[in-house]
Amino acid sequence: MPGTKPIRITDLTLRDGHQSLFATRMTTDDMLPIAAAMDGIGFYSMEVWGGATFDVMTRFLNEDPWERVRRLRKKMPNTKLQMLLRGQNLVGYRNYADDVVDAFVEKAAEVGIDIFRVFDALNDERNFIAAFKAIRKCGKHIQGAISYSLTEKRLGGPIFNIDYYIGKAKKIEDMGADSLCIKDMAGIISPYDAFELISQLKANLTIPIHLHTHYTSGMASMSLLKAIEAGADGIDTCLAPFALRSSHCAVEPFVVTLKGTPQDPGFDLGKLAEVDDYLETIIPKYMSFADTTKFSVIDIGVLMHQIPGGMISNLVSQLKQAKAIHRLKDVYEEIPATRKDMGFPPLVTPTSQIVGVQSVFNVVAGRYKMISNEVKDYFYGLYGKPPAPVSDEIMQKALKGYAKGHTPIETRPGDIIEPELPGAREALKGITDDMGDILIYALYPMTGLEFLKKKYNV
Repeated sequence: MPGTKPIRITDLTLRDGHQSLFATRMTTDDMLPIAAAMDGIGFYSMEVWGGATFDVMTRFLNEDPWERVRRLRKKMPNTKLQMLLRGQNLVGYRNYADDVVDAFVEKAAEVGIDIFRVFDALNDERNFIAAFKAIRKCGKHIQGAISYSLTEKRLGGPIFNIDYYIGKAKKIEDMGADSLCIKDMAGIISPYDAFELISQLKANLTIPIHLHTHYTSGMASMSLLKAIEAGADGIDTCLAPFALRSSHCAVEPFVVTLKGTPQDPGFDLGKLAEVDDYLETIIPKYMSFADTTKFSVIDIGVLMHQIPGGMISNLVSQLKQAKAIHRLKDVYEEIPATRKDMGFPPLVTPTSQIVGVQSVFNVVAGRYKMISNEVKDYFYGLYGKPPAPVSDEIMQKALKGYAKGHTPIETRPGDIIEPELPGAREALKGITDDMGDILIYALYPMTGLEFLKKKYNV
């Protein structure tokens, strides 16, 4: 039986679980056989979409992303479906125009998304404005998320301290969020920091608070338990076969741990075991995408350098291409310096890639001898306002000869982006006028167009 204040458990198996472990390659056809069983478990919500799923489906799986939600919705009528939305970035890698944000949210709500977890890589709440407005217009749940980041080993220091998180959380609540999520993408929140942060947030906010933390460092189960003790309303977990490593805590141990407590979710372990058995049967299809370079389930490296697992694999592949894999240690040392130059952005998509690529350039070619276009856009302000001041010297170097101007913008990035849907409609003339397709093209003009040409045999 559920307790008097059952913990809300969001299941991430069908989105972040396979994104973290198997390069987001799980197909909709492999999800559908267990959808009804998962719907009967009693999860508060299931995150089934967003993040990298949209891109991977069109680029590698040749699947229509909108169709996945429609098909899951039919099989899961009783559980709220949730997506991860990167604010003004949506499910892409740059900020898009407000008309694209509006249309995307409307379409996502139409196909069956109930809860929109919205985050911004820089925690610049201005990048939430358009998305929040669109979600509210659709009558759906806004979950504002703060990307959890550190400059020290533990919570504190001049930037990412308790006051920083409370300040951001209050702004998000004031903007109309229905709930708040602390989104720890690298798994670096330690148990006592989780307890202190959640305690302080509960004392200062009235909306429910969720904690999302990856298992990467090995601290996640302890941190979630301490968060529950501090009064957290919700936690994120995965089903055991898609849990641990760079994914999330497994739900099953929590079912037993919380049994008989006020937070008992009341889940049936037998039902979970049946779903787990099915997942075990499909995992062999995806094992080629798993990281088998280490036997250890935890990455102690993240405790030392705080670099998320996905970012490390990108760095390795870049260095291999540059025939400079022997310089990986130098890149690890360069990342904190590059991050400091850029105003300490949290390391999450897309800023993790932007910082990572530039760090590789700095090591291979010399510091800022080569500057990526994304870094130029970043210093110009197209991604938003960083948590701390950037290096003035590096900014001037980056913006020298930059086409848009030498002085960074102060406004919300979305304010200076012209509407993009008319151009997308025009590009697809004679192929399709379906809004879902137009959005695929608007988000990914190259790979999206390839997908649509295949879809319509053009």
